[in-house]
Amino acid sequence: MKVAILSGSVYGTAEEVARHAEKILREAGFEAWHNPRATLADVQAFAPDAFLAVTATTGMGELPDNIQALYHAIRDQLPAAWRGLPGGVIGLGDSSYGDTFCGGGEQMRELFAELGVREVKDMLRLDASESVTPETDAEPWLAEFISALR
Repeated sequence: MKVAILSGSVYGTAEEVARHAEKILREAGFEAWHNPRATLADVQAFAPDAFLAVTATTGMGELPDNIQALYHAIRDQLPAAWRGLPGGVIGLGDSSYGDTFCGGGEQMRELFAELGVREVKDMLRLDASESVTPETDAEPWLAEFISALR
């Protein structure tokens, strides 16, 4: 199974979590692909069977700049081939920001819902005010995500 990992990062933490997820998925026998500067054409060329979005939150609950163009391209085109594919989201944020906590992750969840991507595991919310090891903190969720993909 080919899993495309889409990531949005402000300071690099979400990108590190995405790289760690890519490694774990590969170790589990999946063909995982991650490019933090991916275009829609890049993702379509990979022809994924499943999706994982890993994104930080910035500003007032928005997606980071490095995933904005991809997000808008997907939203504008809504690739029909992705309807029904499995997916999941890991959102990073800081709970001290209240209502905007993991807002970037919520935007990716909404986009996946618009695309018809099936959420196989509820979004993981990683809280920067509680964790200094988000890659490790994501591992139990990733194990369950992998099981759901099988």
